[in-house]
Amino acid sequence: MSAANKILNSDPSELELKIAQALVELESTSSDLKADIRGLQFKSAREIPTGQGKSAIVIFVPVPLLSYVHKAQQKQQRLTRELEKKFSDRHIIFLAERRILPKPGRKRSKQSQKRPRSRTLTAVHDAILEDLVYPTDIIGKRLRYQVGGNKLYKIFLDPKDATAVDYKIDSFQVVYNKLTGKQVSFEVGSKGEVH
Repeated sequence: MSAANKILNSDPSELELKIAQALVELESTSSDLKADIRGLQFKSAREIPTGQGKSAIVIFVPVPLLSYVHKAQQKQQRLTRELEKKFSDRHIIFLAERRILPKPGRKRSKQSQKRPRSRTLTAVHDAILEDLVYPTDIIGKRLRYQVGGNKLYKIFLDPKDATAVDYKIDSFQVVYNKLTGKQVSFEVGSKGEVH
């Protein structure tokens, strides 16, 4: 498969072409990832600066193709590691491209069908959070209201995957804030007492 076939976008950027070429090279060189990468295609990619001269590359894949990414990442996160080698000083994050549908209003009295729960703002933001920290699990969430009225979400990650996620926590915070507008902090370890 050529690099152009890996992108589901009609007008790809230079970054998207580089990522597609890297995926084609990985498919041809690594025999154990070949089957998992063969069906992998992505919609778009964005580079988000995370501070201190580093950045994160967020690769958006269609929701049905996210299973290909998860299969490849389960093999000791090999796909992400190999892509991070090719793009030095950048963290690679795979997210599903989800769509938020607007709330039904009074003016839209003739709706053809109800809005699915998976297309609500809250559901999409929760799904982005799950995709962001994959393959580790979220073991707890807390919401803290700050003095100025701002909200801070504290996300507790499973400590068994601490080595795989520890170096990316700052990137997770910046990317989630950029995509959703919510302030979040990630912690690896116990979630404390549950009340």
